[in-house]
Amino acid sequence: LRNFLQGLSFSIEYYSKRNHLRPVCLYSKIKPKKYHILDCSGAHQTVPPGSILPWRFFSCKEGTKIPSKRKQNKSIPTSELLYKELLKSEQENWNDISARYKTTTKRIKEKLEELHKCMVSSGSPRIRFGENMYFEENGCVFVSKADDDEQNADILFSTEDLGFSDAFIQRIRISPDQQHMAISLKSENSEEATCVIMKLGHFPVVEKVIPSVFSFEWATNDVLYYTSLKNLRCQNVFMTTLMNRKHTELVYTEQDARFFVDINCTKDRRFLTINSNSKTTSEVWLVDCRHPFKLPALVQARRKGLIYHIEHRNDELYILTTYGEPAEYKLMKAPVNSSGMENWQLVYALEEKTKLVDLEMFSDHCVMFLKNAGHLYLNVISFVSHSVQSIKLPTWACEFELEPHPEHTTSTCYFQLTSPVHPPKRFAYSFKENNLIEQAVQEVPIITNCHTTRLLAKSKDETLVPITVFHNMNSKELHRKPLLVHVYGAYGIDLNMSFKEEKLMLIEGGWILAYCHVRGGGELGLSWHKDGCHQNKLKGLHDLKACIMLLHQLGFSQPKYTAVAAASAGGVLAGALCNTDPELIKAMVLQAPFVDVLNTMMKTHLPLTIEEQEEWGDPLADEKCMEYIKSYCPYQNIKTQCYPSVFITAYENDQRVPLSGVLRYVQKLRKAALDHASRTSKKGNRTPNIILDIQANGSHCDSSWEDSLDE
Repeated sequence: LRNFLQGLSFSIEYYSKRNHLRPVCLYSKIKPKKYHILDCSGAHQTVPPGSILPWRFFSCKEGTKIPSKRKQNKSIPTSELLYKELLKSEQENWNDISARYKTTTKRIKEKLEELHKCMVSSGSPRIRFGENMYFEENGCVFVSKADDDEQNADILFSTEDLGFSDAFIQRIRISPDQQHMAISLKSENSEEATCVIMKLGHFPVVEKVIPSVFSFEWATNDVLYYTSLKNLRCQNVFMTTLMNRKHTELVYTEQDARFFVDINCTKDRRFLTINSNSKTTSEVWLVDCRHPFKLPALVQARRKGLIYHIEHRNDELYILTTYGEPAEYKLMKAPVNSSGMENWQLVYALEEKTKLVDLEMFSDHCVMFLKNAGHLYLNVISFVSHSVQSIKLPTWACEFELEPHPEHTTSTCYFQLTSPVHPPKRFAYSFKENNLIEQAVQEVPIITNCHTTRLLAKSKDETLVPITVFHNMNSKELHRKPLLVHVYGAYGIDLNMSFKEEKLMLIEGGWILAYCHVRGGGELGLSWHKDGCHQNKLKGLHDLKACIMLLHQLGFSQPKYTAVAAASAGGVLAGALCNTDPELIKAMVLQAPFVDVLNTMMKTHLPLTIEEQEEWGDPLADEKCMEYIKSYCPYQNIKTQCYPSVFITAYENDQRVPLSGVLRYVQKLRKAALDHASRTSKKGNRTPNIILDIQANGSHCDSSWEDSLDE
């Protein structure tokens, strides 16, 4: 209510002095950029459930604090007191330790800031609607004529002026007639976003504020569908109207706690899709945008193990699905009025061990963004000539960054390519010319002599596991260089290989970077994930060990110069390796690590426990599952031995990875390391550093540039 009233006050004060929008100098409004993922596209990006909402797994953003059962139970104040004392002790310990590194911290920070200034950024995405171009910079939404200078842009919305100074803009949706704009605002320290609906025109005003929103789309000019988020669960879909008779009503509720609901719009704006996804199963309902008040229509009833996503073109549904053998993604189609899977017809099937990263529909084409054997490809399907063109992208590229294309009739598909050490480069594929064009941009004034190598390590069961290695071509005696190994291996999600300044800094400093694409991740398709989750989790551990051993055998560093880096669910495999093969590495760096799997999965009151059972299993219902989790859980397998040094960053208000589990892990690990040091008196014996940095604020494995720089 406060924000809504502030918005009304701002609208009156800001716009009453003029009878038109004020022009602003864009560059005077822009401060040093804060980088956030801005979802501007109204298109439905059809990717696997494990990738479509990666933030909700143990892999991305952090959330608001929910009192644990311990805090709600007044009969056990001693436990609460011990928890607070332990927390305070760790914070004091960190303050003492971090003071030793002030000089090093200052040097690294200055170097990263220098690199950051040199990076050429294209800014946030530009969304073209007819003759207008919409874009966001530093908490402000601007509009300009598509062919006009952006310095003459008009400001439509400002987080700071409307009282949302601590929030960033996460998603923008413009109504079809461009008379309304819906924006979601999210703070760094909360999972839940607020949706602000603005009425545009000569005097933009705040028309409605909706709290706790996850996704939203316009069905018509004045009908908005949205989903609500509570305790990391998204299970209700609402419709709100902005006509003379305003009202909001519930249109869909998901009853199964394993399923998460979001809402998207087909590329041609013909349908809204209500998507209910678990880790392994999908169900989609359609809202006809021509008749937004009709009840949603079911495409295909959920069937265990069947995943599907929907697009639309020329009165046909295009279905990206795992239906049929093998259980990898295929593009199929069916009539809108006969959408059951008995009517699905194959359009295109992916090759074996190929990962579908993304799919974009256009009026006459479909573009698939693919990974195969570590290389990136575009597959362009023509619905006119019924042909498929495959384009292999530059070998240095490791990640796609698709740009929004609100107009499905466009003749060009724009995207960016990047790698951990290559800043994003913009490319365009022309449907008319059937060719790939590298967009002319200002060259980054940094020349890197970085060499990319792709290897295959043979795991314990003979499976070949891909590794991507980066190192400076001028480096000599690579066996003496420090090596940083990255691992994740969960939820079918690929290792993050987008550009980061700190990776480039390490390469220039002589480091070797290795990315181990172990089972449990999604780099080789859905079967790669299936082969590394649930009762196959140990395969990911065997893969990681095989990768590190191969790197050392080939002369990439050696154990005493090797460190492992992992975030969130990646902490399971990294922590397990420390228990089974601590001699392979010298140090481990973990961010919000999931290291207490068994205890967490036995607490069904936690927001994600039931949802995550398809990934880790249900130890309460299955004794074999409990024993299997015990066999690899990092916390459960700590023993008295020589451990590598460990640095952990955790978040006090983290809903996804409970801080209590991290605290238990650190205490037990520290005790085991000290016990080993006290029992052995060999010459040169060392006690490892076990360091925990607890952040009072911040997000779960994702931060603004300023916060990530501090870390």
